[in-house]
Amino acid sequence: MDALSKKVQEVFDEPACGKNQAKGEKERKKGCTKQLQPGAAAGGCAFDGAKIALQPITDVAHLVHGPIACEGNSWDNRGAKSSGSRLYRTGFTTDINELDVVYGGEKRLFKSVKEIVDKYDPPAIFVYQTCVTALIGDDIEAVCKAATQKFGKPVIPVNAPGFVGNKNLGNKLAGEALLDYVIGTAEPETTTPYDINIIGEYNLAGELWQVKPLLDEMGVRILSCISGDAKYQEVAYSHRAKAAMMVCSKAMINIARKMDERYQIPFFEGSFYGITDMSDSLRNIAKLLVEKGAPADLLDRTEAIIRREEAAFWQAMEPYKDRLKGVKVLLITGGVKSWSVVSALQEVGMEIVGTSVKKSTLEDKQKIKELMGEDAHMIDDMTPREMYKMLKDAQAEIMLSGGRSQFIALKAKMPWLDINQERHHAYAGYSGMVTLVREIDKALHNPMWEQVRKPAPWDVPVAVETPSAPAADSGAQTEPPLVLAA
Repeated sequence: MDALSKKVQEVFDEPACGKNQAKGEKERKKGCTKQLQPGAAAGGCAFDGAKIALQPITDVAHLVHGPIACEGNSWDNRGAKSSGSRLYRTGFTTDINELDVVYGGEKRLFKSVKEIVDKYDPPAIFVYQTCVTALIGDDIEAVCKAATQKFGKPVIPVNAPGFVGNKNLGNKLAGEALLDYVIGTAEPETTTPYDINIIGEYNLAGELWQVKPLLDEMGVRILSCISGDAKYQEVAYSHRAKAAMMVCSKAMINIARKMDERYQIPFFEGSFYGITDMSDSLRNIAKLLVEKGAPADLLDRTEAIIRREEAAFWQAMEPYKDRLKGVKVLLITGGVKSWSVVSALQEVGMEIVGTSVKKSTLEDKQKIKELMGEDAHMIDDMTPREMYKMLKDAQAEIMLSGGRSQFIALKAKMPWLDINQERHHAYAGYSGMVTLVREIDKALHNPMWEQVRKPAPWDVPVAVETPSAPAADSGAQTEPPLVLAA
């Protein structure tokens, strides 16, 4: 636990973190060591964050050392796609029991590693620590070291038990495991002046595949993506890249900074969402590579591709311009999407009435202000009741969020679109932006909303017809009143 505490402290003191940059010298020395409050890990623990960050490495076995529920709750929860191996989608767990809690689970862990090697023979095995096994004192570093020597293949400990912090801390601890045990341990067959790393991209719904063809056309090679659609060897030799793009600094800024320090790989933070941000990212990739020695004609090729793709996008937008102009959007997301999606939607004429910043860095918030103005409605932690009121009062016409918020929109009888990791559509790149606009249009103009907003049949007041009195007629004969005998 001492080693883990030291590693957590190191991650909290990350100098490239926006929060630490904003602190004074005295406050910076203290780091972010404030004790977690009860319930602080709600929405994902450190173990969950570590698993999320590393599971997109497709050809390795991901072994969870702990109760079976830990693996069950974290398995396949991101929607990351693979172009090759599907081993990453196989759930492995030691499934410790009461006896293991009493006597220790290290022998069970070693036997589990052996079973995976015998049956699947992966290039590496990632072993994840969990709360229970950390509390009983299982030394996964020692077991992994012994297994590596015994079986002749990397067995990598990921020491991120859930109780040490939230999901974001787990992301960074996963990055530390890559830096300590994986990155720099192999060499690529060839290198080129056009080699780059993409860090903090998980290939959700296959989004990386919408960007890669453009990079291929530029002549740029993705040496390693950490960690979407990655292979173990690609991550191991990622230190030979010439430049890097950081997609989500909130999750993996420590990897980018340390690779810059150790291997002189410059990086920038960019986004593949939205036309302007996509074009800027391509330009920055080309610029960094040229500064590192790539031929200068890379810049001209890049500009030619950008002009072509932007023209094709605006042509595809013609049917949607009038239909989406001025549509008010409530954006409940985090990280890089808090500002990059704002930019993307504004470009097609939509209005952002509010965006969440709970998981955003200071740089993210500054970018939001640049896009939306100083009066931008940035939401730190909007309650479900506040979301519902905003939608019900028609301050927003559609909500873009993760799956957990969809029922708020449905209760308000307002359109909703999934924009988080569970989505089934890829929104990155120029073609992805066309898909996003099309899906928003389909959600807004779905005839279902007209139906659900109508009152239910039993709520419609029924008009009761009262018989009208007969018109007076002098010639009319009237029946005498019926008198009942007493």
